[in-house]
Order: sequence, then C-alpha cells, then structure tokens
Amino acid sequence: MDINATRRQFNHPDNAYDAMSIPSDWSFAPLNFITIEIGDGIHATPNYSQDGEYNFINGNNICDGRIIITEDTKAVESSEFNKYKKNLGTNTVLLSINGTIGNVALYSGEPVVLGKSAAYLNVKNNVNRIYFYYSLQTDLVAQQFEDGITGTTIRNLGLETIRQTQIPIPPTESEQRAIAEALSDVDELVGALDKLIAKKRAIKQGTMQLLLTGKTRLPGFRGEWDSNPLSTLCTIETGRRPKGGVTEEGDIPSLGGENIHNSNGLKLEVIKRVPELFFKSMHSGILKEFDIIINKDGANTGKVAIYTGTGFTHACINEHLFLLRAKEGVDARYFYEALSMDSIRNEINKHIASSAQPGLNRKFYEVIQIRIPELEEQRAIAKVLSDLDAEITALEQRRDKTMQIKQGMMQQLLAGKTRLI
Repeated sequence: MDINATRRQFNHPDNAYDAMSIPSDWSFAPLNFITIEIGDGIHATPNYSQDGEYNFINGNNICDGRIIITEDTKAVESSEFNKYKKNLGTNTVLLSINGTIGNVALYSGEPVVLGKSAAYLNVKNNVNRIYFYYSLQTDLVAQQFEDGITGTTIRNLGLETIRQTQIPIPPTESEQRAIAEALSDVDELVGALDKLIAKKRAIKQGTMQLLLTGKTRLPGFRGEWDSNPLSTLCTIETGRRPKGGVTEEGDIPSLGGENIHNSNGLKLEVIKRVPELFFKSMHSGILKEFDIIINKDGANTGKVAIYTGTGFTHACINEHLFLLRAKEGVDARYFYEALSMDSIRNEINKHIASSAQPGLNRKFYEVIQIRIPELEEQRAIAKVLSDLDAEITALEQRRDKTMQIKQGMMQQLLAGKTRLI
C-alpha cells in the first residue's frame, strides 16, 4: 500500500477525520480504496426449498461476528445458489445494512445466498481481514454509517456510503496483524467465558429439575412433598400508575414489564418513577424484599423475577405486573425458583389469553400448583440454587469486564494511540 499517496489523497486539511489524531505514519482510507469489491445480496426472492443445502441469509443472520442460522432461516437448492451466488471467500467480511445496521461477521465458507440486507466486503491482499473486521466496529465507522443512513420506518445503509466510509490504517500489514491478534485473543477469552456460563446455566437447569421435583433429595431430608395451588402459598397484588404516566425524574421507582428480563430476572438500566404523594396513596403493589413479580401482559408475559431490594428504600409496580408474596412456611427464593421451572412456565402459558396483546389473568393463581417440601428443605434447596446463581453471576461479571477491556483496547489500538510494533 502506498501510504504517502493515501495521505495525499485523503488527509487534506479540510477532511473531518483530521480531528481524530493518528500516528504520522498511519493514514485514513475509504473502504473502497482497501477492498476489491463491495456489494450486497440479491433484491429478488429465490425459490425456497425445505431440502435446500444453501441457507438464504439477511442482515438479521449476522450477529456476534458470525452467521447465525435459525429455524426460521430459509434454504435454496444448488440451482438457485449458482444463479445468485456472490464472490465470497477468505477475504470477505459481511455487514448488515438494512433494519439493524452495522453488525459484522467473518465469512468462513458457509453455504449461503445473501439477501439484500446483507453486504459483503472483500479486502485487498495487503489488508489484514481481521483488522478490517474490528475497524468496522468502531464508533468512528458507526458515526459515518449513521450519517449516511436513509429511510425512517426501515433504515438502510447504502453501498456508496459504505465505500466512502474511512478507517485509520497502519503502514504495514504486520502491524495490522499484531493488532488483530491482540483483539482476537480477547475475543477468544470472551467466547470461552460464554461457553462456561452456558455450561453453568445448563447445570443449574438440571439441578432444578432434580431438586425442585423431589427426584433427588438433599442429605438429611425425608418426608412427603405436597402439591399446592399458588393461592395457598402466596398472596397476589397488582399495581397502578398515576394519570399521565410515569417519568424517569419522579421520586419512587415503579417497575413494569420492561424491567423483567426475557430470561427471568430484573433489568434496571432504565427505571421509571412515580411521585411520592402518589406512592403513599397506593394500597397494593408496594414491593417488599423477596417479593416475586410476574409479567401479566406483553411480549414477556409469564416471565418472573425476584425483588431483592436492589438498593431502593421504597419501590412499587405498575398495572402490568403481578406481585406474589410468599406466605408463612414458604421460602421466597424456593418459590421463585419453582416458578422459573420450564414445566411451570408451560402451565402459565396455558393460561395466557390469546389476543392481539397476550395477557395473564388471576385465574392462574387459583389453578397452577407447585410441589413443596417442609420449610427447612425449601431453604436448603434454595441455597444450592442460589450458590449456582452466584457462580454464574461472577462469570458474567468477569465476561463483561473483559468486554470492557476489549473496548478500551480497540480505542487505543485501532487509532494508533498504543503501538504494538
């Protein structure tokens, strides 16, 4: 690569990218200068086949650096593949350009036909593909993509915008490779932690199936288990909101369906609040430590979480949640784990009213039953499962910290602020 020519062509004083400081021997280059070809997938609908050997993918199949094939992904036969195939190879990076913008993946020889919301970028031989892949994930590139997006209902990133997008380039392929290897090593660690987290979650699920059904008893416990409807094990309430809704600037946290994670558990990144005077007027829906909340409508109907205080002095729920409070003789953590079992989830699903907006009414509270041992055994089971949760949480925190370190490394390495060579 002729670095001096590149600098003369693209690093003139009026260029906005001069505001980003890079080493004197680096240069900014538009993507069409460092690629052989930039194109997108077909704008037609191929003939699908259930027995097809080639997956028809779009931008939503590009995720976490790779191509994700789901049960909804359609397939085509070899005749359609030969008709619509693109020039994909070992130098190809894939990019989502319609709807979800900017997801990238390294093409690894998968048998695919690209749809119009997936673009392919084939880098030149003197450009390290992995370096290029990481560069497409920077804030600098994201901003350039954002500036060139068209469409409002469905956002679209045009090929010309991609071609004119600029990235910083080190002067030698060896420096590009060193940066790529450093970032790849961190990604490998993240991947290993993800696998370990998945393994621990599977262990917990298996342990739940054994302990919460009584198939396996912890040492020292005997006696029969009773099967009881929820109405004998807990009380039920719902909440409300003031007229005009809630805001993030109110006094008292008010949890809603958006605060229950899709995989159960609380997510509290965004908290809505109600005025203190309104909170004092509430006669139900006021949270106490170890209350169980369950989503009563919307996309995550039936999902549950346990409220552990989370640092709030006071908190409440809105009308989209049920609050279940364990009665005397019922351990709240055991109760939460029992409600999280797949078998109970399936029972809850049977009571979700089918409509445009699925909903759960109080009938489930009278009908659904869970098996429950004596209180001391409940507590012992809850402790085992809680310990597993703690292990999973520690691994998730380690993974998240590693990802933060990677983001810092990208900011340093991909702008030449830290040099490896």
